[in-house]
Amino acid sequence: MTNSKEILKHADEKMKKAVEVVREELIKIRTGKATTALLDGIKVDYYGTLTALNKIAGVSTPDVHTISIQPWEKSVIPLIEKAILQANIGLNPANDGTVIRVPIPPLNEERRRELVKLIKKFGEDGKIAVRNVRRDAIEHFKKAEKGDHMPEDERKRGEQEAQKLTDKFIKDIDTLLALKEKEIMEV
Repeated sequence: MTNSKEILKHADEKMKKAVEVVREELIKIRTGKATTALLDGIKVDYYGTLTALNKIAGVSTPDVHTISIQPWEKSVIPLIEKAILQANIGLNPANDGTVIRVPIPPLNEERRRELVKLIKKFGEDGKIAVRNVRRDAIEHFKKAEKGDHMPEDERKRGEQEAQKLTDKFIKDIDTLLALKEKEIMEV
């Protein structure tokens, strides 16, 4: 990487990934509202192969407190229930022979506060990752100035642009955190 556009493009891509990791972590946090994303990571032992739940069943939310799972084959109902219990996400599935219903219990005040602390930790980890990308970009600019004879003013502009990217992505993380905190505290 020798020119500032390449350095900034690389930094932009890595910062986007850091924000995306935070977004994915926040989606997994249970807020007391039913969302199919709660079951996204669950794999079922389907004929000897670990298969994503949504590949062997229809997953929906008929109301804000229930996730409904409609398996394509009735024979996998016990396997799906077992996978949900083994995922250790605090959910207890129940079936009526054709459909599995997963009630989402409401959160108590103490649990809400714990979840807010957790999302703030995810947010801080994301911000640290973004800042580390900025630091790496600035190091690239300094090396380019020394080794590739990049003009000093171009290096300074590049460092300012790296800071602007950092500010933008940290603001994105703060927005994600505020929305998730509001979602948790309002339920």
